[in-house]
Amino acid sequence: MNKTIRVLIAKPGLDGHDRGALVIAQGLRDEGMEVIYSGLRQTPEQIVATAIQEDVDCIGLSILSGAHNELLPEVMRLLKENQAEEILVIGGGVIPDDDIPFLKEHGIAEIFTPGASMKEIADFIRDNIEKKNSKQTRSTSVKKIDHIGIAVKSLDEAVPFYKEILGLTFLGMEEVLDEGVKVAFFEAGGVRIELLEPLHQESPIYKHIEKRGEGIHHLAFEVEDIVDQFSKLQERQISLLQNQPRRGAHDTKVGFIHPKSSHKVLIELCEKN
Repeated sequence: MNKTIRVLIAKPGLDGHDRGALVIAQGLRDEGMEVIYSGLRQTPEQIVATAIQEDVDCIGLSILSGAHNELLPEVMRLLKENQAEEILVIGGGVIPDDDIPFLKEHGIAEIFTPGASMKEIADFIRDNIEKKNSKQTRSTSVKKIDHIGIAVKSLDEAVPFYKEILGLTFLGMEEVLDEGVKVAFFEAGGVRIELLEPLHQESPIYKHIEKRGEGIHHLAFEVEDIVDQFSKLQERQISLLQNQPRRGAHDTKVGFIHPKSSHKVLIELCEKN
């Protein structure tokens, strides 16, 4: 069953006419939405607090006083400050056309001026909430940790440590020319360890070692259909190091999530043939 959309209708500022707001509130109720009306003369702080407390999906701001360019952006600022910017915000009332681009630049999703139909407003809210919910449910599907990547200056020096000192099972070695690396794989309790040696100075691994020294470079997760996983990540505005997956070691398809989106960890997604 679809969740009932909850809408807060609020009047920021000092104007004392709420007939239009009440008409909108009743109209959205008739459209099957759950509506909370916060009353006249609300401050942006009161509106944001009510929206968070009532866990609404949308705020409809009705304003006639002419202070829309001050009050509506302030509501958006407070939503962001309270980490509630995912709430859809629309505006309505006597708002000049010339001011609408400014309000949208500050995050107001749409402005409905006199003459807008109730169906138009309801359809806009419904469509945008459905898009937001769709994005939230499309999370990346990880099967397991595939390997841990470790940057080393020399495989000749590093391999004996993992093979002879730690006693890990050596799985093989190959060059990945697209990445400018030579890699050696070991197995440790079901997780592979990948040692990466740069083949030249243009290799990302060479630059990593120059900047940070040897050590853990990335964490790799195995996924199914990496192209679809990339699409899901892009929908949620996750930063990626490339637009499309490319070929990696063992002819797998690989792609990387930028550390700024993954709490400073370089994450590789890989799909095996």
